[in-house]
Amino acid sequence: MNDDIVVRIRANPKYKELKAKRTSFGVLLTILMMVVYYGYIALIAWNKPFLAQPLGSGVTTVGVPLGMAVIVFTIVITGIYVRRANTEFDALTAQILKEEVK
Repeated sequence: MNDDIVVRIRANPKYKELKAKRTSFGVLLTILMMVVYYGYIALIAWNKPFLAQPLGSGVTTVGVPLGMAVIVFTIVITGIYVRRANTEFDALTAQILKEEVK
């Protein structure tokens, strides 16, 4: 890519907006994921009796659906990021390229 184009893109206010939005959204989702994951790990470490409680009269304990919920949460927030990236972030990228690469 031409260095002039790179300099113009980096100076574009929409590029700075894109970087700020993408970074803040990524940090938010990272914090949410860490809270959920490490919260589950903390439950395993410090409250095993709670996780060991059986659900109903079967052998499945509370820990199993909570562990599955962590996995589902990961998939959901990945989907949320992809959806936002494919709409808002890609639209901003297209606008930047339209303005700067003529």
